[in-house]
Amino acid sequence: MLKMQLDLEQLRTLRAVVEQGTLDAAATALHVTPSAVSQRLKALETAAGQVLLVRSKPARATPAGETVLRMARQVELLAADTSAELARTGEPPRLAVAVNADSMATWFLPAIAPLAGELAIELHREDEANTVRLLRAGTVVAAITYDAAPVSGCTVTPLGVMRYRPMASKAFARRRLPDGPTAEALAAAPMMVFDLDDALQTEYLLSRSPGAAPPQTMVPSSSDFVKAIELGMGWGMVPDLQRSAKLVELEAGAETDVALYLQRWRLRTPSLDLLADAIVKGAREQLAAA
Repeated sequence: MLKMQLDLEQLRTLRAVVEQGTLDAAATALHVTPSAVSQRLKALETAAGQVLLVRSKPARATPAGETVLRMARQVELLAADTSAELARTGEPPRLAVAVNADSMATWFLPAIAPLAGELAIELHREDEANTVRLLRAGTVVAAITYDAAPVSGCTVTPLGVMRYRPMASKAFARRRLPDGPTAEALAAAPMMVFDLDDALQTEYLLSRSPGAAPPQTMVPSSSDFVKAIELGMGWGMVPDLQRSAKLVELEAGAETDVALYLQRWRLRTPSLDLLADAIVKGAREQLAAA
């Protein structure tokens, strides 16, 4: 791989096939024939000495293909930045970022808002496991993660912590938890969960009421999750950045801190540096210190 000769058209073709899902769709997007797409892929795989693409429907990159795909997107970002710097006109560089739902609903959008017009930012709202996968595949240039271990080819910057507290509506707390979050009350009180991977409520519940299995309502939207708690549908762990006067804390001193990190390509370009600086600045203004 170290001696691999870069062919920009071949790299662009690999990206198009993975993004479009089939060779025919990639050919349409690139305005070439399917035969030309196939020939470029074969030449790229010959240069790499490895199979880069699983020719399924949809097509997907092999582990080696993900490495080359990441390089392809980095080359395209460098080319876009160079063109923008030389011309000072035209389309702004397009950067894709993976963001977890709670960050998206609170601090992240205000952090990148000043970049509107300078960068074209494509947001992927993803859970933690998927943000790392998107980084490895080169689908995104940066991601907000819970993982301090860097993905290959990326750097990691601590951002601060999202602080969560067990909360409920005032009416729910009076009706369901009149004596506070006792083991008996928690075992019966309806509980909110964000999705199947949301362990924040379960960890708090089992620490106070081992073996409890109360009714659960799943609401996989950050703002709607808080809204459901405000409406008295159940109790849940609410970020400090989303708490409102409609909610009461079930137990003082029971907060849970979730550390957030920015993982970004190690590649240095003006647009990526601008994006990363804005994210770090915005996060540290809004998040609690680690």
